[in-house]
Amino acid sequence: MAKILIVDDDEMMCSTLAALVERKDHEATSAMTLQEGVALATAGNFDVVFLDVNMPDGNGLDVLPQIETSPSAPEVIIVTGFGDPNGAELAIKSGAWDYIEKGFSIKEITLSLERALQYRHEKQEVAHSHKTVPLKRDNIIGSSMALNRCLELVAQSAESDANVFITGETGTGKELFARAVHENSLRSKENFIVVDCTALPETLVESLLFGHEKGSFTGADRAQDGLVRQAHRGTLFLDEVGELPMSLQKAFLRVLQEHRFRPLGSNIEVTSDFRLIAATNRDLDAMVEEGTFRNDLLFRLRSFIIELPPLRERPDDIKALARYHIDRFCDQSGVASKGFSPEFLEMLVSYPWPGNVREFVNALDRTLATARFDQTLYPKHLPSHLRVQVRLAEMENDAAVGQGDVGRAVRKLPKLQDFRDSVYAEAEKQYLRDLMEITQSDIAEACRISGLSQSRLYALLKKSNISRNT
Repeated sequence: MAKILIVDDDEMMCSTLAALVERKDHEATSAMTLQEGVALATAGNFDVVFLDVNMPDGNGLDVLPQIETSPSAPEVIIVTGFGDPNGAELAIKSGAWDYIEKGFSIKEITLSLERALQYRHEKQEVAHSHKTVPLKRDNIIGSSMALNRCLELVAQSAESDANVFITGETGTGKELFARAVHENSLRSKENFIVVDCTALPETLVESLLFGHEKGSFTGADRAQDGLVRQAHRGTLFLDEVGELPMSLQKAFLRVLQEHRFRPLGSNIEVTSDFRLIAATNRDLDAMVEEGTFRNDLLFRLRSFIIELPPLRERPDDIKALARYHIDRFCDQSGVASKGFSPEFLEMLVSYPWPGNVREFVNALDRTLATARFDQTLYPKHLPSHLRVQVRLAEMENDAAVGQGDVGRAVRKLPKLQDFRDSVYAEAEKQYLRDLMEITQSDIAEACRISGLSQSRLYALLKKSNISRNT
C-alpha cells in the first residue's frame, strides 16, 4: 500500500483524488495549504504527492524542490486548473513526474499515478541492490538543490555512453562538469581531449581534428594524429560547439555517426571509439533557425542534456565556494587562511555574478591581493565595481519600495535580454581589465586564472579594445 499526499485548496478535488487513490488500495492524506503540505511531506513518508499550482498561500511550483528533497523524496504530479506552458516546463525541469491540467479523465490520472509508483518501486529496488560509489567531482563546490540536480545527471550520464550536451552561461563550469562525466565513466582511464571550437584556426581546422599525412600540405613534415583520433577509447569534449565552422559541421556529423574519418592527405579511413561531450553558452535552436547551425547535428548532440544554473541561482553555495577558493589561494601564496566578515559574505550573495563562478574566483583572487596581510576580509577588500553595483541596486530597490506600486509602474525597464546582454558585456570588459591589472599583463598567468585559451583571451581583449599592456 502506497502513501499519497494531496495538496490542493479545492475540497472537491481533494475528495475526488482521495477516492481514486483509495480505490487502488492506497492511503490518501490531504492538505489545503502549501504550508501544511510541506510540513506533512517533510514529516511523513509519502510515495507520491499531487500538488496544485495556485494555492492561497503561494505557488506550488515554488515549494516543489522542498517536497522533492524531503526525507522520503516522493514523486510529484502537478495538477493545475490553469495550464501554463512555462509552468509545465519549469515543473518538468525541476523533476516533477507529470504535469496534468484539471478536467483530466480518471484513466489519465490513474495511469500517471500507477506509472509514478512503478518507477518509484523499481528505483528503490535498484538502490538497494546497487552499490553506491562516491561521485568524483573535483573543484565542483556546493550542495545547493540546483547543483545537486546537475550532479545527479552527471552520475546518470556517466553510466551510459550516450552523447552529453552541457548548456549554461559563460563561467558556470561546463568543462568541470564534462571532466566529471569522464572521470566517473568507464572511460576514465583514457584520454580526455578538449577541443576549444572558438580557437580553431580556419586554415588548419581539418588537420587539427582529423590529423594529416606527411606532405599533405606545406609544413607537414611528418604524419600526425588529430584530436578525434587522440580521443580513441576516451572522451572528446567540444567546448563552445556553437562556434564550430558551418563548413565543418557536415563532416563532423558523419564522424559522430560512423566514428570513422579520413586524415588530410590519406586514402584510408581510420576509426576512433570516442564518447562525445559538447558544451555551449549559445542558443543553438536560434542558430538553427538562422541557418548557422545544422539541425541534424544538434539532434545528435542532444542525447543527454545537463543544464548548469548560473551562480545567482545557487546563493546557498556562495559561502562554500568562498571558503574553498580563499583557502586555495592562501595555500598557493603560503599565507594563513583568512576569515571573512558577515558583511563580506552578504555582499558576495547580493552581487548577481554575470560572469558566474569564473568571475567569482577572479574577484576573490583580486580581493586577497588587496587584503595582503589583513586577517579578515571585509567588503572594502572586494573590487570597487562590484561594491558599487551592489549599493546602486540596494538604493534603487529602496527607492522603488518608497514610491510604492505607482513608482514601480512608472519606472522604465529594458527588455530582460537587452539588460542581460548589457550587464554581461560590461562585466566581461571589467573582468578583463581586472585580469590584466592583477596579472600585470602576464598572458600565461591570465590564462591560468581565467581558464581561457591564449587565442580566446586575445580575441576577447581585442573585442573589448583592451591593450595587453594595460
